[in-house]
Amino acid sequence: MKAAIYCRVSTEEQDPKHQEDSLLEFAKGRGYDVYKIYSDVISGTIDSRPKLNELMIDAYNKKFEVLLIWKLDRLGRSLPHLLDIVNKLKQWNIGLICQTQPFDTTSSTGNLIFQIFGAIAEFERNLISDRTKLGLKRAINVGKRGKDKKQRKKGGYYLRYQKHNEN
Repeated sequence: MKAAIYCRVSTEEQDPKHQEDSLLEFAKGRGYDVYKIYSDVISGTIDSRPKLNELMIDAYNKKFEVLLIWKLDRLGRSLPHLLDIVNKLKQWNIGLICQTQPFDTTSSTGNLIFQIFGAIAEFERNLISDRTKLGLKRAINVGKRGKDKKQRKKGGYYLRYQKHNEN
């Protein structure tokens, strides 16, 4: 059986090599022939990712029969996005296997487990976002300078959280 591997890390400081090596070993143990490894370095909150997009095109073109991922949150952090990916894979008769969170998307029970893990991944993303916002607010309130989303892109700074919220 031909397998594709998808790995993702969020920042340049992280390395997807651990996921790749682990999944290659997993594929070898199952007797899968690895078609290709797709690795993105980008946030899981972003639905359109270069290598994920390439993977989906190859899936549509039936280049492989099963997709291997290390952990569900590596594929996506939003339940609707995860469901969209899995539904497309099902339409194209491609299975999804998660190495560290075993489920089988071809069964009713596997679909339920997938949706639970997807909801947990989305919840975890929201917790990270909440903690980041709280940390930023605390830092500003003690006089530290931080960057808001627009200013991170432009490289500018702002001084007070209240001024940021007025915009």
